[in-house]
Amino acid sequence: MKMQKPQMILAGDIGGTKARLGLFRVTDGRCQLRLEETFLSKNYPKLEAILRDFLKDQKGIGAACFGMAGPVIEDRVTATNLPWHLDRRSLQRELSLEKVALINDLVANAYGIAVLKKNEFEVLNPGKKMNGNAALISAGTGLGEAILFWNGKRYVPSPSEGGHAEFAPRNPLEMELLEYLFGIFNHVSYEHILSGEGLFRIYQFLRDIKRNGREPEWLSKRMTQEDPAQVISETARRKGNRLCVAAIDMFTSVYGAAAGNLALQVMAVGGVYVGGGIAPRIIWKLKEGTFMRAFRDKGRLSDVVARIPVKVIMNDGAALLGAASHALDLLKRSLKK
Repeated sequence: MKMQKPQMILAGDIGGTKARLGLFRVTDGRCQLRLEETFLSKNYPKLEAILRDFLKDQKGIGAACFGMAGPVIEDRVTATNLPWHLDRRSLQRELSLEKVALINDLVANAYGIAVLKKNEFEVLNPGKKMNGNAALISAGTGLGEAILFWNGKRYVPSPSEGGHAEFAPRNPLEMELLEYLFGIFNHVSYEHILSGEGLFRIYQFLRDIKRNGREPEWLSKRMTQEDPAQVISETARRKGNRLCVAAIDMFTSVYGAAAGNLALQVMAVGGVYVGGGIAPRIIWKLKEGTFMRAFRDKGRLSDVVARIPVKVIMNDGAALLGAASHALDLLKRSLKK
């Protein structure tokens, strides 16, 4: 479809740590990124304040879409890892724009899958893709999940808050981890483990039960000065400490098991995608085999999940591109009326 004239689309990927905004120019039914900026979410009281800093005197915006980390219910969302409340009507007023969508960040990520190139994925399991549902699981600041329903012609992204489902241990060590986390939380979810803070919690658990040696002073010091999750993954990659190696092993195994659970829950024969900020940083570990062994270990249905393609999204801008794609759909639909 050919657009009447060039227009601009505003898109946002709003997470608990960062808010990434982009302006896209639309020409001949396609959008190209023209301006992008990332803001620290905690430095702002709400999204509207970020929009004012980002947009300044920008004009000609035809539609906007924001992917937000949290459950979107009746066009409103309370952020899961941020003290923000967003309302689509408030964003419409702020932008003086009717065509505004507020969607879950994993739904935005799911929309982004369709516009990514082949070289923007790493394959963990080639499998055999079939017509049917697909799924997305994404560990970062939190753990998000989304379903891509196959309607017979295309995939329709749908939200899920499965990352907050109860953690299900699969062996004695994971049972010990669950008991350890019950000393911290009343409800132990997969997000408490499969996130940046979750990796650090696994490390602390293994350190405290003293099965993989003691924490050296140099490592303890680095943990207080840098991002603990990054320190753990980098140290494990170069095999610089047994505790870090054990922590990344356990994290990867739980991640694979959770992805396999999601695959079964939605019969994701169309594929499972692994998104988020953590996966690209530990791709060396995900490709090593631990993830897929846990993914396939599903008892009588192990053969079923073994045939499911599994890919890691390597483009960290997938959610922003997905939000832009959804905004473009809004714009196209309005021009048809």
